[in-house]
Amino acid sequence: MSSNKLIKMAVLGCLSTSLTFTAMAESQIEEIIVTATKREQTLQEVPIAVSVTDAETIEKAQILDILDLQSVVPSLRITQLQSSSNTNFVIRGFGNGANNAGIEPSVGVFIDGVYRSRSAGAISDLPNLQRVEVLRGPQSTLFGKNASAGVISVVTAKPSYDFGGSAEVTVGNYGLVAAKGDVTGGLTEDLAYSLSGNVNQRDGYFEDFGTGIAENDRDRFGMRGQLLWTPSDAAEFRLIADFNSLDEICCGVSNLLDGPTGAAVRGVGGNLVSNSPFAYQYYSNTPSVNALETSGVSLHADIGNDEYDFVSITSLREQKLDTAQDSDFTSASLIGSNTLNQDIETFTQEFRLSSAGEGNLDWMVGAFFFEEDVSAITDLRYGSDIRSFVDLQAPGALAGLEGALFGPAAVGNTFIQPGQGITDTASQENSAASVFAQFDWYLSDNLTATFGLNHTRDEKEVRVTQENNDIFSSIDLFNDFGGAIPQAFFAQTFFDLFGVPATPANVGFIESLFPGTFDAITAGVTSGIQQLQGVQFLPQFVGFPNPVEDGLSDESATTYTLRFAYDVNDSTNVYVSSGTGFKATSWNLSRDSRPFPSDLAAITAAGLNTPNLTTGTRFAGPEDSNVIEIGLKTKFDRGALNIAAFNQVIEGFQSNIFTGAAFSLANAGKQSTLGFEFDSVYNATDNLTLNIAGTYLSAKYDSFTNASGIDGTVDLSGQRVNGVHPLSLTTSATYDIEFANGWTGFIRGDYLYESNVQMLDNVPASLASRQVNTLNASFGIETVEGWNFTLWGRNVNNDQYLLSGFPSVAQAGSFSGYPNQPRTYGLTVKKSF
Repeated sequence: MSSNKLIKMAVLGCLSTSLTFTAMAESQIEEIIVTATKREQTLQEVPIAVSVTDAETIEKAQILDILDLQSVVPSLRITQLQSSSNTNFVIRGFGNGANNAGIEPSVGVFIDGVYRSRSAGAISDLPNLQRVEVLRGPQSTLFGKNASAGVISVVTAKPSYDFGGSAEVTVGNYGLVAAKGDVTGGLTEDLAYSLSGNVNQRDGYFEDFGTGIAENDRDRFGMRGQLLWTPSDAAEFRLIADFNSLDEICCGVSNLLDGPTGAAVRGVGGNLVSNSPFAYQYYSNTPSVNALETSGVSLHADIGNDEYDFVSITSLREQKLDTAQDSDFTSASLIGSNTLNQDIETFTQEFRLSSAGEGNLDWMVGAFFFEEDVSAITDLRYGSDIRSFVDLQAPGALAGLEGALFGPAAVGNTFIQPGQGITDTASQENSAASVFAQFDWYLSDNLTATFGLNHTRDEKEVRVTQENNDIFSSIDLFNDFGGAIPQAFFAQTFFDLFGVPATPANVGFIESLFPGTFDAITAGVTSGIQQLQGVQFLPQFVGFPNPVEDGLSDESATTYTLRFAYDVNDSTNVYVSSGTGFKATSWNLSRDSRPFPSDLAAITAAGLNTPNLTTGTRFAGPEDSNVIEIGLKTKFDRGALNIAAFNQVIEGFQSNIFTGAAFSLANAGKQSTLGFEFDSVYNATDNLTLNIAGTYLSAKYDSFTNASGIDGTVDLSGQRVNGVHPLSLTTSATYDIEFANGWTGFIRGDYLYESNVQMLDNVPASLASRQVNTLNASFGIETVEGWNFTLWGRNVNNDQYLLSGFPSVAQAGSFSGYPNQPRTYGLTVKKSF
């Protein structure tokens, strides 16, 4: 990607700035404080691409949880997949971290400076907020190992020494009833507290004909308490404890294409809602279970004087997750149960020492320590219809084998039976440490040079074992039983064709009459056996560590930030920067983990090979990113505009794609994105505020030779990256109203547009393309007594699009997907005191 293009885009943005704001009149905009560089600066001063959503916007737009943030931040996309806890955060088209406990997100999420190592730990309803900052591009220098694509930083309000608080109740369609409350005040002259809590309950909107239950509901609860101790003007200590839980039935799946196996589903008495992505209807046999609990405690210390500031953040967190799902998404009992029990315990410690801002050099040095234990048990069992389902596709084949190998008594009750399946047990111990430093050198009154370094070491120790009682999947159909299976197939085929046994004499005689008969029958037998291999759904697993695979990873990386910022005048600054990011190896902690092809010979030599062992990946190696960015930030009397043009490259992006039978975890070679972003606010009048922000992304795979395609592995090198919208826009208009009796009010509307894109490489574009045109609106009134009434609607135009898609489970040729949430609306009543 040429730097020429980058410069032209930046110049074009600068020209548009001067044209847009030439005729602006007087009306000051409020300064927004951010901590994107771990120092307090105004949004317009900080030379970083960052979007900020403050508490007022969150309240007026009725952004109920972090999933709703994308409606006001065009560079951010958040996707909820097959369960409430499986959520992907994506910035500038990059992001991962769902569907496997071993995969940490590429977008780091921090709440009050505490790292949340899994996206499930950040999806609770938003607490008593000050702001949410979205830092775009690699941020590993200051934020550590898992910020290769960006950072979401949630900042909550500190306790106040003045007594106050609020209580609110929301009611809405689908039976929504939600309540929030918070209270704060001083206990002594130097000790303050705050308490907050929330509950959110709503019926589902996705009808499950099999169970009669409406899925995709809401059932969430949260509590948060804080103590603030300020023994002196130079010291502050903040203790935070929180608990959040959800217990939801989620998530319904739509059939995008009812393929050839749909007839087999109906043939065993099952059903599905065919070819209806937005009917919000499907079949299952058991309601989905999503039970998530997250809890933690953190201690924040901030001590300083005229020369330095010292910050310490210590945290201990735990996340418990239990899920269950009828994963075939039909009323046929193909999969009887699919459960997950997961526990993650995390300890973090950060130290920072920084200068107090005197002289021509600001500096910051620090260290970060991370310890985490992950344990997960998954269990998958066949359902009562699975044998009949397979028999319809290969009539008599299994029964013939059972009889030939084990005798008549085994026919119908040996292979692919209800209750057969697997239990996987996985654990991971992760230790990481990093040291970092950043220096801001003021070369003149206008020019600042910034240089930062981070050195991280990450160590993981992984163990995965499996118990498997699926007899059929454990058989080598070509070689077990002394080759008896091909022989039996040959004998049966020969008898069916010629009516005589397949003795050597008979075979020789027929071959003399009809040359090539032997080869033709043998080829047919081979083809038939290969088809049966397709229903060996759960092949034996080689656990590790073992004599060949040690289950260990140990990596070190140094990342940097180099930036020059120039203040053109008091209201305009420009910057150019280069930076890198790092994300450590992610291990596949599931039944889909497979030995690398390069290890197969050694595994065979060690006597570890099992029937039907397939190769794949045990892990995806480190993810490295770098970005070159040019930006401009300017503030005028009636508004502000921030723009950035960038060239961002990620090498070894950790891709985790569902193929219909398993998740394929692999490094996606190299992908690059040329992009342009802008974020603006304009006070058209004293009452009317307009916001518009946009992102243009041109993303392609420079190399990705082992991608998962519709018909298997494909080479996507040189192709566009599917799932990345070329153009994303958010706009909003807020009109503030003042009534004669002292009451105030507002009317607000916002619009999200994302251009059409094919979502996935292994789902046809005709089935799973996505374009977003979503409108949200709200109207509020606040009385002089502190009562606030807000009518709101999200997706008021009932825009329909898919969140994701995938090949249907155990149904070759069929495809499924997750549709977006339909229109919701409600009334919120809030009383502040």
